[in-house]
Amino acid sequence: MAYRSSGAALVTIALITLAGCSSGGGGTQAAAPAGDAPVEVVTSTNVYGSIAQAVGGERVKVASLIDDPAADPHSYESTPADAAKVAGARVVVFNGGGYDDFMPRLVQSGGASPTVIDVAEVSGLVPSAGAAEEHPPGEAAPAEGNAHGHGSFNEHFWYSLPTMQAVASRLAADLGAADPAGAAEYTSNAEAFNSHVADLQTRTQAIGASNPGARVAVTEPVPGYLIQAAGLTDATPPEFTAAVEEDRDPPAAVLQETLALFQGTPVRALVLNQQTQTPTTDQVQQAAQTAGVPVVGVTETLPQGTTDYVSWMGGQIDALAGALNGS
Repeated sequence: MAYRSSGAALVTIALITLAGCSSGGGGTQAAAPAGDAPVEVVTSTNVYGSIAQAVGGERVKVASLIDDPAADPHSYESTPADAAKVAGARVVVFNGGGYDDFMPRLVQSGGASPTVIDVAEVSGLVPSAGAAEEHPPGEAAPAEGNAHGHGSFNEHFWYSLPTMQAVASRLAADLGAADPAGAAEYTSNAEAFNSHVADLQTRTQAIGASNPGARVAVTEPVPGYLIQAAGLTDATPPEFTAAVEEDRDPPAAVLQETLALFQGTPVRALVLNQQTQTPTTDQVQQAAQTAGVPVVGVTETLPQGTTDYVSWMGGQIDALAGALNGS
């Protein structure tokens, strides 16, 4: 990813990144906390941190290693302080799929055995070894030497609402194992969270019902699962989104093909990752604005001052709906 910008001119949409949870292979479950000590939870990004807080409530203490909107999880360099936090955690949550590779390394080097929730494993969205791999809508075909270390799948799992529900349920189970006295509370909190996410799913599906198959463009595959769930068509050349995600310039012909999406009968919206700003994405954004095509901004971490996944994702969904419905 390149230089990050908040992009004030954009319409910021809230998207729930709910990550899939899975108990760490080979890791022993943490013992119940002593007395009133909270359960220590460490997550790679504040997206998963917000979900852990929603499920854990006052019985947990959550630390998100990446909570700066300007930080790029793909290239984040962990610190000794991060290692200390992970070493003291009872539950660790990370995205997986090559997105935040610093996290499994911290777990392995920490010397402890926390319960690990790898969202990629929980999601069921990663092709099994040897299986025929298809590209999900909104995901570019992998290039040689993919800098992000993932294959032909979209690793931005927090835009998959069913995955986020699975993560919440897994958190409830794992937190309950670490803190049996709070098991019922964790389960209740997860059920409430998942109910809110179900409402987000309904709102997402309503976008497609009002705009079946509507063509949109994206600058990166980040919102791919959301676009798919909304029943929209990502018209962007896969070579373009792959190049932007890997921080390289797309071929000139591919750039021209992308810019042509805003000519003639243009796409209905441009969904732009606000945390990546390059001359190429600026050029595409300018083409959209010149053509009068709404620009909808999405992010990979919670924006400054936002702590609630449901509100964040809901805002993004509503912004996308507004762009397509002309409101």
